[in-house]
Amino acid sequence: MAVYIYSITSKQHPLRLDGLDGVGDPPTQLRTVIGGTLCAVISDAPDGLRPKRRDLSAHHQVQDRLMGDGAVLPLRFGFLAPDDEAVRLALEERAEEYTTRLEALEDTVEYNLKVSQDEDTLLRQVLDSAQEARELNDEIRSGTAGPEAPVRLGELVAAEVQARQQALAHGVVEALRPYSRDRELSQLTGEDFLNVSFLVPHDQEEMFLTAELSVANQLGEDVHFRLNGPLPPYSFV
Repeated sequence: MAVYIYSITSKQHPLRLDGLDGVGDPPTQLRTVIGGTLCAVISDAPDGLRPKRRDLSAHHQVQDRLMGDGAVLPLRFGFLAPDDEAVRLALEERAEEYTTRLEALEDTVEYNLKVSQDEDTLLRQVLDSAQEARELNDEIRSGTAGPEAPVRLGELVAAEVQARQQALAHGVVEALRPYSRDRELSQLTGEDFLNVSFLVPHDQEEMFLTAELSVANQLGEDVHFRLNGPLPPYSFV
């Protein structure tokens, strides 16, 4: 029977799973598989599993409980294996890789930061400061520009916006980098120009949060910071 995998830990890791349910309706029962020096927390895989609130909560509660006692490789929601034996073999065959990752994640959490910018304000800034775009916009508004002018203006503005946001994203990441052990850029969605996860050691969390707040205040109300965490370090497994 297919199994659902929550986390990988060392075999010595405390496994305080009492009171926790697995995913599914009715909830599945948590159990462990040992392979060499490693352990996986699993349950039977329910049919038709979807990322519903109850199941997402059950998944994250397992991670949170285990992380309270040491390093964990938290697998993302929905990770399946054919059976217990396949899990055991994977733990044995990839023991060195998993052990190395566990060591890298010791005493850390993940923070995800998404940053967007007010579009109207950004466009005004571009038209005010980029001379060629400003002059072309003035010609269009006065009716003296050629028919190709709107397309050219759009290209100029898009290039300037991209350059400004790339520079801004780089500056934000560099400001927070000293307080993290690693960072991982993720795909952009919506109006965000930055989507980055930081692996933050516990002893640097306060400094990281202070630095994030300071950068957000410096950039002003037109730049919107959305910080989520602390989280299990999913992005660094």
